[in-house]
Parts: sequence; C-alpha cells; structure tokens
Amino acid sequence: MARFRDDEVDPVDELDELLTEDEILLEEQELEKLDKARPTRLQRAGGAPRPFSWLLVAAGLVGMWASVELVRAELIWREDPLAALGCDINPVIGCSTFLGTPQGSLFLDIPNALLGTAAFGTLVGVGLMFAAGGRVRRWLWWVLSGVVLAGLLLVVWLVHQSVTVLGSLCPYCVVTWLVVIVVAVHLLARAAQAGHLPVTERLARTLVTERWLIVAGAYAVLLVIAIVAFWDKWLLVFGL
Repeated sequence: MARFRDDEVDPVDELDELLTEDEILLEEQELEKLDKARPTRLQRAGGAPRPFSWLLVAAGLVGMWASVELVRAELIWREDPLAALGCDINPVIGCSTFLGTPQGSLFLDIPNALLGTAAFGTLVGVGLMFAAGGRVRRWLWWVLSGVVLAGLLLVVWLVHQSVTVLGSLCPYCVVTWLVVIVVAVHLLARAAQAGHLPVTERLARTLVTERWLIVAGAYAVLLVIAIVAFWDKWLLVFGL
C-alpha cells in the first residue's frame, strides 16, 4: 500500500519500508502491552489499531440499523399517521413524537435518519479501510475529529429537545446517540495519541487509557437525565 510523507518525516518511520504489514501489526501489539498510550509507527503514519478499526465497523453497522429502522417507521407514519408503530413502547419511549417535527429534519428538510444512514455507512467504510492497514493524511484525521465533535454537539442538542420540547425518547435515536458517543471518544483518543491533534501528552494519555470510563460516564449521564426528566411518566409506566 502506498505511503504518504509529510514535509517533516520522523526518521524512525522510515523503518516502515522494511517491515511487512504483519510485522507492523505485531510490533503494535507488543508496544501496546508495554504502554497503551504510546503511538505506534503505524499510527504516526496515519493508520489506526485493528481493535479501533473494527470498533468503527461495528458501531457503523449498529448506527445504520437504527437509522434504517427509523426511516422505515417514518415511511409507515407518512402513509398512515394513526398507524401503530413498533417503536412506540410506552409514554416515555416512542418514535412517533419525533416524526414530522423540525427536530427530525434539520438539514434541507431531509430526515435525519437518511443522513444518519449515509454517515454511518461512511463510518463502516473508514473502519474497513483502517482494518486493511490504510493510512491517511493528518488533515483527514482533523476532518474526522471535527465531524465527531459536531456529532457530540448534535447529540447534546437532541437530548435537550427530547427532554424540554418533545417530551419523550425515540429509541432508535437513543441508539444512534450511544453510537456517536463511543465513536467520538475513541476517535478523538486515537487522533490525540498519534499526535494528529494539538493536545498535551497528558491529555492524550488520559483520553486513551480512560476512554471506556469516559464513555461509561457519558452513558450514566444520559441514564440519569432519562430517569429524572421523565420521573412522573416512569411512575405511570410502572404503576407507582
């Protein structure tokens, strides 16, 4: 696979020319055992660890499934607004509240679910590219980092709209929120680890070593919001 060179090349990276992809992967695994936050040559050259690559693929597939299911629900709703939708589970969890709302079509009246299907499909492609040993320039890591940061901001806004305006939680939307969070945290961690982002070494190490703890913390915050914001409705759901 062809390599790119930036204007400034680390002399150590020149050794990559003498190593096969399997040898680079073996070195990567050995270095990770010694120091999980230390970037490998493959990462500094624009590549990514295999576990991270397959995480992107898995997350993209889950996100695509949720987006497609939401598209299907909207098609049914458009044909018959009174139709019983499988995603309407109880007064708190349901997708019909979101269908046809401004929050559900933020860009040029295109349903968010359609855009999500395309975005998560692209994520699968990026993951497969990295899994195959692909390397990209630093500017593309910047683009990917910007996209996931924008995704996180969108999740925060949609959570706020769900709680304060719509008064319910769309189950397929929640799945995509969880996917965006895990992808964003891991991608930013790997970009920082490889030196693609202008952050301190200490912050990069924290992002890499504590990335799953950060994800768990974000999930816990969402859970608390869902419980507290809809407390009265939960009492009705459980007959309390």
